Amino acid sequence: MAPERDGTRENARERTPSGATATTRPRARLDQPRPPRRRLLPEWDPEAFGRLSERIARFLGTGRFIVWMTVVIIMWVLWNVFAPHGLRFDNYPFIFLTLMLSLQASYAAPLILLAQNRQDDRDRVNLEQDRKQNERSIADTEYLTREVASLRMGLGEVATRDWIRNELQDMLKELDGLRAGHDGQEGRVVFPADRSPGRDADDR
Repeated sequence: MAPERDGTRENARERTPSGATATTRPRARLDQPRPPRRRLLPEWDPEAFGRLSERIARFLGTGRFIVWMTVVIIMWVLWNVFAPHGLRFDNYPFIFLTLMLSLQASYAAPLILLAQNRQDDRDRVNLEQDRKQNERSIADTEYLTREVASLRMGLGEVATRDWIRNELQDMLKELDGLRAGHDGQEGRVVFPADRSPGRDADDR
């Protein structure tokens, strides 16, 4: 019986570590941000690098850079041609100068492309904003056009000052005509006291 008990104890000891590791395993919490992972490559700020590339590309596209590069190349060639042999560091055919110019061109091309991509992104954003602004302007113009048309239709049914003046003038003319006709009728009335006795005798 003792060997069996020892076997069961050993089996229990072998099973407990797996259960312990399962219960003590750290769980990922959803209410907390995940810790940043370690990266082998160095990290940099893309926005700062983009601004630096734009500055370099803007400087490469100026006349100052061309003048300085021309002066450096001329001084380089003159020094390595007319200087003493012990002080020359790049003899003819100026291989080191060619290497420097190749490196400068190889770095300048990607920087210029990066600056152009950033400029294209800004132009795209500006174009989208201009398009939205134009749409809002068109919508506002159509709204104002409808409002002006409705105001014109409403004003067509409202009595204006000229219309009221013309109506009053017509009413005054009608009143003057009625007054003149009434005065003429009163002048033609014959009262009984003013009648001649001959007509009374005839009437009898």
